[in-house]
Amino acid sequence: MTILVTGGAGYIGSHTCVELMKNGHFVVIVDNLVNSSWEVNKKISEITGKSHYFYKDDVRDEKALEEVFEDMIEEGKKIDAVIHFAGLKAVGESVDFPTKYYDNNLNSTITLLKVMKKFNVTKIIFSSSATVYSAENHMPLKEDGKLGAVNPYGWSKLMCEKILEDAAVAEEDWSVVLLRYFNPVGAHESGLIGENPKGLPNNLVPFISQTAKGMYKEVKIFGDDYDTKDGTGIRDYIHVVDLAKGHVKAIDYAFKNIGCEVFNLGTGNGVSVLEMINTFISVNEVDIPYSVTPRRAGDNAVSYADPSKAFEVLGFTAEKTLADMCRDTWRFQMSTSLQTEN
Repeated sequence: MTILVTGGAGYIGSHTCVELMKNGHFVVIVDNLVNSSWEVNKKISEITGKSHYFYKDDVRDEKALEEVFEDMIEEGKKIDAVIHFAGLKAVGESVDFPTKYYDNNLNSTITLLKVMKKFNVTKIIFSSSATVYSAENHMPLKEDGKLGAVNPYGWSKLMCEKILEDAAVAEEDWSVVLLRYFNPVGAHESGLIGENPKGLPNNLVPFISQTAKGMYKEVKIFGDDYDTKDGTGIRDYIHVVDLAKGHVKAIDYAFKNIGCEVFNLGTGNGVSVLEMINTFISVNEVDIPYSVTPRRAGDNAVSYADPSKAFEVLGFTAEKTLADMCRDTWRFQMSTSLQTEN
């Protein structure tokens, strides 16, 4: 099958492209490279030994997107399904620039659906987030839990989910799969692709690895007075390769089912900030200075998934350990430079 992957040069997108290609799919990437690097394309080919198509376009550009679909028809590789990663993703930035996030994340989704309908492509996997869940839920979080984001990024994901749900109702032969990620970490075991954000990292593990490399003086822990086993916040960390494999399972599901379905992709295990830091130190034999600062507004004490639905319906389960996440992150960090990767 030919799979269009929007945002396919990004962190999760690139790993998903690798897993799709390993499973026999042909991949077409559309990415405007705002949060990624063209060099990732070479790394994907190096890992898989296979070729793919790449278009440097913004998914909001309807004409450019139509040309991608037309090109694939002319090449005899008509697009069969879409995995939609493209979008802005920094929670803090979304608070400062909400309209930027709504414009990018909603309009890219709307434009994509319009073009898909024009070319009769009826299967889409959407990159959603655990940030769509309300803070009022009990743990673990289940797909039928109460929804309600606490920042514009989360709201943009929730709004996109609603747009896609409505599309699946209106188009009875469509298959829409909404994947709610928890906390993706790690890197490909080759060390060729991984998470290396431009500028100050928004997520914990890249900050840990860059601090271990000497790029920052210390890791700041936001609060150690939560009602948790060590006082620090607890999250559900999932290895990015496991997450990518979940998308392959979702593609398989989409070709056999119609309608809209939602799945959590997580491990079901809660890991504290201190546990993550200490595991990283132990596994990689590095020094990571840290200090405790006040809590951040909007942070929950605990968040982790109930992954049972993904296991029962998709046959998906996360396999990699916390040690694997830390080891693979460090291997990638030591083999790359901030200027050339994302």
